[in-house]
Amino acid sequence: MYSVSLRPGIALGRYPERNELRPGWLERTSSVVAALLVRKHRSRSAYFNEVCALVHQHSARLVNESEADLDAAVTAIRAQLVSDQHTDELIARAFAIIREKSGRTLGMRHFDCQLMGGWVIFHGMLAEMNTGEGKTLTAALPAATAALAGIPVHVITVNDYLAARDAELMRPLYESLGLTVGIIAEASTSEQRQAAYACDITYCTNKQLTFDYLKDRLVLGRGTGRIQLQVDRLDHQHSRHSGLLLRGLCFAIVDEADSVLIDEARTPLILSRPADTKEDTRIFNDALMLAAHLRPGEDFLVDTREHSITLTERGEERLEHLAESLEGVWCAKRRREELIVQALSARHLFLRDKQYLVRDEQVQIIDEYTGRLMPDRSWERGLHQMVQAKEGVEISARNETLAKISYQRFFRRYLRLGGMSGTAQEVASELSSVYGLNCVRIPTNKPSRRKVLPDQVFGTRDEKWQAVIDDIRKRHAAGQPVLVGTRTVEESEYLGALLKNAGLQHEVLNARQDQREAEIVAGAGECGRITVATNIAGRGTDISLGPGAEARGGLHVIVTERHEAGRIDRQLIGRCARQGDPGSAVSILSIEDELVAMYYPKAMRWSVDQASSRGEPLPVWTGAIPVRFTQWLLERRHQRIRAELFKADQQLSDQMAFAGRPE
Repeated sequence: MYSVSLRPGIALGRYPERNELRPGWLERTSSVVAALLVRKHRSRSAYFNEVCALVHQHSARLVNESEADLDAAVTAIRAQLVSDQHTDELIARAFAIIREKSGRTLGMRHFDCQLMGGWVIFHGMLAEMNTGEGKTLTAALPAATAALAGIPVHVITVNDYLAARDAELMRPLYESLGLTVGIIAEASTSEQRQAAYACDITYCTNKQLTFDYLKDRLVLGRGTGRIQLQVDRLDHQHSRHSGLLLRGLCFAIVDEADSVLIDEARTPLILSRPADTKEDTRIFNDALMLAAHLRPGEDFLVDTREHSITLTERGEERLEHLAESLEGVWCAKRRREELIVQALSARHLFLRDKQYLVRDEQVQIIDEYTGRLMPDRSWERGLHQMVQAKEGVEISARNETLAKISYQRFFRRYLRLGGMSGTAQEVASELSSVYGLNCVRIPTNKPSRRKVLPDQVFGTRDEKWQAVIDDIRKRHAAGQPVLVGTRTVEESEYLGALLKNAGLQHEVLNARQDQREAEIVAGAGECGRITVATNIAGRGTDISLGPGAEARGGLHVIVTERHEAGRIDRQLIGRCARQGDPGSAVSILSIEDELVAMYYPKAMRWSVDQASSRGEPLPVWTGAIPVRFTQWLLERRHQRIRAELFKADQQLSDQMAFAGRPE
């Protein structure tokens, strides 16, 4: 038995959140060891069998209960959960009641794997569950249990569509339990947000939630302690409570947790307002004009691995000469060079249809991990305006920062944090060390029938694309549905053109078709369907096999380029063979692919030419092994960058605390 309070109130104050603690070396080491032991223990089938047996024991008594008796059981379990004495027996009984209600209201009863996942999440860990195992229904177990205990619950996902879809799907279940459900969308007003956060369970995106928290921090300043808020609440005329959106950070359930907590950890969340920058348009255009006169390799160096540009000594001198006729900011050496580096970055590193699209006369960023557009985000330090100037669209005003926080700092402030993902084992140690979030692998409901074929790596991109077309044509002729994953919008449209020339009817899904996303993905399992998609991983829509598709081998997935994280490839492959369906996957790559070419030693080109037979895959030692090593290097690099940013974030937090600033 254990007692834990996660509710706003006398004990924790009106706006509870966890204080940022700085564990020492011993504490960090102990945390890592404990995480390993937990993963080993919690992954044992015997432990999960005990959990499921306990739930089944209570479920057996509920099957024949009348609706009135079941409602009475809900009332009773609610009173016991509010007492904060949460024994395994009590949680199992709550799960059994929620499961029975789900079966009656939704027609879906939780499988054992979903019971296990819900148990792991409720206890503040991360459940790794395969694609198609029903994570939406799984999350309802810990969400409803915590909400019945009076704990405000935030169920967090990656976009507005999924937040609204999951909330509406689970609403009948929650309402049958006497719980209220709120949804936060980008278009929600302050009043709508307050009402949604006041509900027992709130579905929202990580971005909207974090910005709302920053708004609350501006309202509260540093006075978020229990005593300050209680005293403030007594002053009804000047109470800050009326302007608050959230009720604190009590319990969060993060869907696609590795995407939110790891992939987006490098993106700072900045609350800002437009600054007065009347001269910016001229400055940015001048910067691009000057940058066009600088020569790569002589005046500046482009590091594609680090995605950075450095001026050489010669470049600095040449820039000073070119800017002699200009005034204002161009007279200051440091500012002049900062502007030119941004202009060179806009010209050489940030490319149309890769990092951004131009839509409705606006530059819209493409999320490198999901392939989705992020129209409300912008690059900082004037880079976004520099790209706008390059594309000839209206230059927006630069923003003045009001508050800033990273996901690493934000999610560490929850009193309890749980999550779920299809791919988390690769970053399990980072999730544990940064967020204290231990990862537990959940077995599948049915044995997997997925066939992952050996990688095929070719010497040139043309050979790769020809092999992709040949594989698609063969599968299509047999009526097997095919899903092809590409890394960029540009690559998806290039493949689309090849398929059109080959006479193969297909659908292309990238940031240009984001409004039809769910429709296109849902139909990808139909017999003979060919779907080309950028970063399909984590899109949240199940691909169900159409009639006859199972007999034709199920969905076939083709990976056409390695991503910077192997998890993204694994998520793409995970789209096939869900819930015991048949399916297959293959990676068809080349050493000329953008990410591989960055690291593939030029000295090995000779050996590749010697080893390759035109149109045939390279031997493993010159093909698959170097490609895998390249991806490993990229993963280590991003991990190092995240660690450095986390350290810098902590230092910034210390400085702001000393200065008395809220964030």
